[in-house]
Amino acid sequence: MSHELGRLEDLPADYVQDLRDLNLVPLWPSLRGVLPPHIPTRQTKPTHWPYKTIKPLLLKAGELTPIEKAERRVLVLANPGHGLEKMQASAAMYLGMQLLMPGEWAPSHRHTPNAVRMIVEGEGAYTTVDGEKCPMRRGDLILTPTGLWHEHGHDGTDPVIWLDVLDLPLVYYMEASYHVNGERQTIHPGQSQQQYAHGGVAPTKVFERSKKAYPMLRYAWTDAKAALEGMAADDPALDAVQVTYINPETGADAENILGFYALMLRPGQRLRLPARSPAQVFHVIEGAVQADMLDQSFTLVEADTCCAPGYEAVTLTNLHADKASFLFIADESPLHRKLGVYENRG
Repeated sequence: MSHELGRLEDLPADYVQDLRDLNLVPLWPSLRGVLPPHIPTRQTKPTHWPYKTIKPLLLKAGELTPIEKAERRVLVLANPGHGLEKMQASAAMYLGMQLLMPGEWAPSHRHTPNAVRMIVEGEGAYTTVDGEKCPMRRGDLILTPTGLWHEHGHDGTDPVIWLDVLDLPLVYYMEASYHVNGERQTIHPGQSQQQYAHGGVAPTKVFERSKKAYPMLRYAWTDAKAALEGMAADDPALDAVQVTYINPETGADAENILGFYALMLRPGQRLRLPARSPAQVFHVIEGAVQADMLDQSFTLVEADTCCAPGYEAVTLTNLHADKASFLFIADESPLHRKLGVYENRG
């Protein structure tokens, strides 16, 4: 018995037109396109965005467009496999490099997509999320979850740049993407980071449980790096020295749709990451790394970013023989697990 499916061209033209007039489409000519054998069709392509080429263009944008006209001054890191107009890094991830100049204020708003900020360069800026003022320093991860008011300000003297990661493509595809503008927020005293800065302990809710779905908003790089270095020193045989950014009260992923991690590569280390279903984004916080995926090889220096499609193994090599390199990783794992499609093919 043949397994070859019929083509649309095999059907009479008047029959096809009758179907179209009734908003009907025959499935079998397109079945293998939406359900290919063994491995999904992926539009996400291995892509490298060197920071040295992005930064001058981003600073030029600062000269050309005042913050009042931009609201958020961002250059989108678009994956050519999805088409530049779609502004996607992968099926569910959006990436953008954002610039804030000294004295600027990016006004308060909230939106349905979840976002995080990985700080790339500069001092003196901050993000206010739900009334909490979060300082922005290199390597810090700051959450701006769905529905929470957030704004950016800069009291320093030099430009500040950070990497935005959002689940915008998914939320947009669901026809659920929108934003609401707001007024400048009133700063509340205290920082959630101080309450959850130490592993294994959390504030005791003696009188009532916390009403916050996201109790910790700023994950300082100094803490994450210390955790990685402690793990590496404690177990010299450990291959993957990696931590996951989590909700400190539940142990779940820090946000609901995308996963965020920090990875340390020992001096000269070569690490193969297994072929898993979610796409991944790699951003170098410190050091230099070679990333090999499919038939592509990228040399990533500090602040460079690259994207790998799902279902493909990725090999990372620390290009420094005398010191560690550190990467920030974002992926679609939480989404895949919630949908029941997560796979690790080794």
